[in-house]
Amino acid sequence: MEKENIQEKEFLFGKKNYTIMLIGIVFIVLGFVFMAGGGSDNPEVFNEEIYNWQRIRLAPTLVIIGLAIEFYAIFAEKK
Repeated sequence: MEKENIQEKEFLFGKKNYTIMLIGIVFIVLGFVFMAGGGSDNPEVFNEEIYNWQRIRLAPTLVIIGLAIEFYAIFAEKK
C-alpha cells in the first residue's frame, strides 16, 4: 500500500494579520459612515451640511488610514 500525502490546511495569514485586517475594515467602514448623509429633503433648498469638516476632512482621512492598515496587515509576517 502506498501512503497518501495528507496536507493540513493552512491559512494564508496568521491570527495577528486577521486582527489587524479587521481593525482596518472598521476604520474604512467608519469613514464611509461619516461620509453618508448631508442631503436635503427638499431638492429646491441647498443644505450647507454637505461641507462640514466630518465629510471633507475626517471621513477621507479615516478611509486612507484604514487602507494603510490593510496594506500593513497583508505584509506583516505571521507568527
